[in-house]
Order: sequence, then structure tokens, then C-alpha cells
Amino acid sequence: MAKRETQGFKEPDWLTGQLLIAMPAMQDPRFAQSVIFICAHTPEGAMGVMLNRPVKTPGFNALLRQLGVEPVPPKREIRVGSGGPVEDSRGFVLHSSDWVTEGSMAVDEDYVLTANLEVLQALAEGGGPSQARLLLGYAGWDEGQLDEEIRQNSWLSVPADEALVYDTAYLTKWQRALAKLRIDPGMLSHEAGRA
Repeated sequence: MAKRETQGFKEPDWLTGQLLIAMPAMQDPRFAQSVIFICAHTPEGAMGVMLNRPVKTPGFNALLRQLGVEPVPPKREIRVGSGGPVEDSRGFVLHSSDWVTEGSMAVDEDYVLTANLEVLQALAEGGGPSQARLLLGYAGWDEGQLDEEIRQNSWLSVPADEALVYDTAYLTKWQRALAKLRIDPGMLSHEAGRA
């Protein structure tokens, strides 16, 4: 059965694996100029992790110590960021699909989300996925909430790419995500509308 389209939007899973870019007029300071990787977008709601909010503490070594993961210092270190305001003490590793374990959630053919100690152990030992980000917390939306926010001109979306997902140039990530759409932030309207 073909996907049905309603008011220009595909069925609700259309944002899974995409980047969500906050519009300049975003009123919620937690999401101002944010770039969010959408891990799941279903009729029940949506879940994603912010990519451009680094955290200074705790660092990767400190987190491994807290969790009892050896060796510390690790043979391989990854950056820690804030994934969002929901359950910000819970860690999620967004990583490449070349490594998975039981409980890993395949977002698409390129990206996987894992929220267990096995991925941290593999990374600390020098293995694990070739690309990875550890994010504390997540961003979540209830049923229909994200779709409504998009209709209200709060978000744009763009296909994800490895540079935007994994690089550490946090200060330019929002502008670079908009540039993928060939958009100058200064030219964006703060008003929602329909043609």
C-alpha cells in the first residue's frame, strides 16, 4: 500500500534518520539553534538527540569511572554531549551501523542508537563502532506534537550526513545544517504561513 500524504506531509515516520533544524525564531531556549538527529518518528510520537550541545563535565573518562567500565583511561575516547532535556542522566550512543549489540536500535542503514554498557565497554577497549557520539538525555515529542511544531514553522529538516552527526565543530553545526538547504538564517521568516 502506498504511503498516504496529508497536507503535504508523508506518513509520520518521514523524519526518522533526518536532522531537525531549529528555526531562528525558536522560543524555547533549550532548543534555540539546535540540530537534532531524529531516531524515531512514529504515529505515537518522536525521539531524537541534539548534536550541537557539548558538555564539559562529565567527560568520557569520568562517565566510565562512574559506570565501572574499564579500562580508564580508555583506549579510545569519544565526545560527550547533551542529547536533550528528557532523562538527561541517561546515556545514548548514536553510532555507525558497522557495530551492533542486543538492544541496539537501527535507525536506518547508516545509523544505530544503543543505550547499554556494552557499547561503552567496546569503545573503552578500543573497538566498537567506527563512528560514535555519547549523548546524555534526549528530545521527545508526544503524538502529533512534532508535526504541529513543523506546521507552526519551528523546524526544518534535512538529510543527515556523517560530518553533521559526528564532527566536533559544534559552534557552526546549525549554520552548516541550514546551508545544506541553501538557506541564509537571516532570510528566514519568523511567521508560519500557507501558500
